[in-house]
Amino acid sequence: MVLKGGHIELFVQNIDESFHFYHSILGCPLIADQGSVRWLAFGGHELLLRPGKPPTGSSYASAPFGLVLYTDNLEEAKNTLEQKGIVFKGTDGSDKCLTFTDPDGHWLQLVNPEDH
Repeated sequence: MVLKGGHIELFVQNIDESFHFYHSILGCPLIADQGSVRWLAFGGHELLLRPGKPPTGSSYASAPFGLVLYTDNLEEAKNTLEQKGIVFKGTDGSDKCLTFTDPDGHWLQLVNPEDH
């Protein structure tokens, strides 16, 4: 038997708001719009936005999971995302691991894997 990673499902309260965040702000391409759910490309994976109740967590460390975004230029990516309205909410303990949330409170981390 072989197991391999499939897609990532995020439970969101507002499909349109979350789609705007992942597609327009983070740049994830749309794969399919099925009305009640939307499929996006997320770095070599598929991300499914599905109606539901998102997880809670008041910090990156207390969240049930985190999505990590890689960049080759942390400062430039930070500045670009801030210009698009992203508010960084600290780090995971290192100034090279910036954290922020999506509209539903899912935690994301921005890091340069070559300078980590």
